[in-house]
Amino acid sequence: MHTRRDAADGSLTTSAAIVPRWEWRTFGEAFGAAEERFADPESVHESDELYLLTVEDGDTVKVRDGLLDVKRLEEVNDDGLERWRPVLKAAFPLSAAGVGDVLTGLHVPVPALELAAYTLDELLGEVVRPRRDLLTVDVHKRRRRYSIGGCMTELADVRAAGEQTRTIAVESEDPARVLAVVRELGLGSLRNVSYPRGLKALLGFGRYAVIDVGTNSVKFHVGELGADRAWRTIVDRAEITRLGEGLGDTGRLGPEPMERTIDAIAAMADEARKTGAVAIAAVGTAGLRNAANSRAFVDAVRARCGVELEIISGEEEARLAYLAAISALGPSSGSVAVFDTGGGSTQFTFGRGQRIDDQFSLNVGSVRLTERFALGGVVSDETLRPAREAIASELATLDGRSPPERLVAMGGAATNLAA
Repeated sequence: MHTRRDAADGSLTTSAAIVPRWEWRTFGEAFGAAEERFADPESVHESDELYLLTVEDGDTVKVRDGLLDVKRLEEVNDDGLERWRPVLKAAFPLSAAGVGDVLTGLHVPVPALELAAYTLDELLGEVVRPRRDLLTVDVHKRRRRYSIGGCMTELADVRAAGEQTRTIAVESEDPARVLAVVRELGLGSLRNVSYPRGLKALLGFGRYAVIDVGTNSVKFHVGELGADRAWRTIVDRAEITRLGEGLGDTGRLGPEPMERTIDAIAAMADEARKTGAVAIAAVGTAGLRNAANSRAFVDAVRARCGVELEIISGEEEARLAYLAAISALGPSSGSVAVFDTGGGSTQFTFGRGQRIDDQFSLNVGSVRLTERFALGGVVSDETLRPAREAIASELATLDGRSPPERLVAMGGAATNLAA
């Protein structure tokens, strides 16, 4: 049912039943040939709206024309389409019970509410803006609407907090029609992104996931950027999959290491989405850089879980490690050296503050060395000697450098030694 609060007495009244609609939406700067279908709109609408965004996925909550408008996600089908139902359209002041319902729908704790009813200014000033898990954003929309294939379709220019984007939406009570129009527009390869998720991604608010696919392990991190612009860790773990097992001998990734690594990535991607991550960044490092069949692995990951895995260079890996280190350490004007050692390589970066003076990657990694010199168990000094000589030869490029004021070690080997 569609509920509206009467502005005169604050009572709730119910109008005719509202049928939920299946929706598909995507965000981007341009949509190529699809935009040609939107050249002659049937109608054009402009509006100024205020969205309430939460770090977790919840209801879509906005204020337009003085009314609080709430839609709730009822279902996601196998094609990724979402069915949303309007559940509230209320004038202000909003009762304390109504405020509690809105916060519950946003999946945030309901605080002690001191007022019997809240104006919009009171709701924002006393309940919403003091919280790090809620963000308000003013949004201007220019929407061009069309009817295509029995669906309501829309191309909109969106401006929010100084940022701009575009969005295409397709809606209908019939999910088959929605999917047919999406495919007709040539947009079937794009993921469905709700308005709250699209706005959070545009503004850099909410939860983000990183999957780091290394030669020996897959690392997984979900971080939350709150309204206070501070990061908080939600998930931080790693799984040893030994993707690079046998790579030194064959130059290729083996079927079993690929399968168990893809299983781990798929589970992490699923967990990221369940936590409400608005985006997933996935990178591959030395093992994938060196494997002749790395492209087949990237394609398999995309097909299995819809994650686009980027194989980064050793220099880029070093740069990212350095940025992470100085971000955690805080401001410093002194010299810093960061080395990140993994299963297939070790990255070195030297700099001062944000400035990077030198960076490079060396073929020194735990899996690479273990397989090359048969170090998988207890070994003699004679077995260890050539391994040490090989490491020393690789590290010779460090000779003659002045000791840094701060030295940061990253990676599994460093973590284990510290533990």
